[in-house]
Amino acid sequence: MLHILGRRPDGYHELQTLFQFLDHADELSFALREDGEIHLRTEIADVPHESNLIVKAARKLKALSGTSLGADIWLKKILPMGGGIGGGSSDAATTLLGLNHLWQLGVGEDALAELGLSLGADVPVFVRGHAAFAEGVGEKLTPVDPEEPWYVVLVPQVFVSTAEIFSHPLLTRDSSPIKMRPVPKGNSRNDCQPVVEQSYPEVRNSLNLLNKFTDARLTGTGSCVFGAFPSKAEADKVLALLTETQPGFVAKGSNVSMLHRKLQSLL
Repeated sequence: MLHILGRRPDGYHELQTLFQFLDHADELSFALREDGEIHLRTEIADVPHESNLIVKAARKLKALSGTSLGADIWLKKILPMGGGIGGGSSDAATTLLGLNHLWQLGVGEDALAELGLSLGADVPVFVRGHAAFAEGVGEKLTPVDPEEPWYVVLVPQVFVSTAEIFSHPLLTRDSSPIKMRPVPKGNSRNDCQPVVEQSYPEVRNSLNLLNKFTDARLTGTGSCVFGAFPSKAEADKVLALLTETQPGFVAKGSNVSMLHRKLQSLL
């Protein structure tokens, strides 16, 4: 769910949302450099090296810690760009935690989350790595443990601009705050969805197709849409019926991120 409560004087929006992770992710690799240089060795189309959140995260951590070390970084891009499923933010968080481990800095999670917030409102939840009810601009996190279903995620072939959606004159900005934890059933709407459906017919089409099998919803500001299923077999069956016209994938929901599970295995 994503409820927008109002617009702040700084232009950001107060919201309430529920974050859960997928076992489906980009892959980052890191190699130590002794000369202090930071190099992202994978070129990303239309994203200059110094503008990439991975590079920005590495530089911020280096500046905070004062380390003389550097890193070569490689990215295997698996998540769709502009899909609203946190690919860039999770890459930034993975860089912060990965380099903190590689450089043996010992920077605490709170400090890393604060550093992540300077990169993006949803970076902190990826730093902390646990499903969460989020408030503020998305940085005030309360850990929760919702069910962990299998998801069908459809990927409409459009890039949805988050800034465009949040500045849209028809966007609902006066939802009443939810005070119950966990979020009660029936309060799972996404206030961005009507605006995105109106602006992007491809997204509306994906929602309509998936709605034939389950309650389909928009993730974030889109463009990806998702629906939950009790088993992988059921999710796979539905995806097989839809992928003739719709790119997509099946992934397990998880309340602990793949990143944190990986880091735990290294300890």
